Amino acid sequence: MKNIDIQLLERNLDSAEAEAFVTNENCGGIVTFVGTVRKFTKGKEVQRLEFEAYEPMAIKEMTKIANQILEKYPAFRIAIHHRVGILPLKGIAVVISVACPHRKDAFAACQFAIDTLKETVPIWKKEIFTDGEVWVAAHP
Repeated sequence: MKNIDIQLLERNLDSAEAEAFVTNENCGGIVTFVGTVRKFTKGKEVQRLEFEAYEPMAIKEMTKIANQILEKYPAFRIAIHHRVGILPLKGIAVVISVACPHRKDAFAACQFAIDTLKETVPIWKKEIFTDGEVWVAAHP
């Protein structure tokens, strides 16, 4: 669908790319969420993250989220990009950008997207700490 841009990438993500896709003359509100690798998780120092995904299902679920947004909100365009592979500190793991006529809907749609992605998309991350590592679901 031309109003949806879903990507699962092994290269660095760029929020400007997602925002360029969603920008259009019908929308005055564009909200972009950028999730990055932070230095501490639960008090432990992070060295890097590694993301893996079951790609066919991940793409299907991210597309489903985008379609739900188009049904629930007056969104014109949605971009959902997620990174797989090794990410250093400050590396971008996910970018979600939503364009709506007004900001309130754009914020709500973007929040729905990241919350649902973390709950339903089969993406796993390995957190590598200074004193060990652990695989965790990217969602609860």
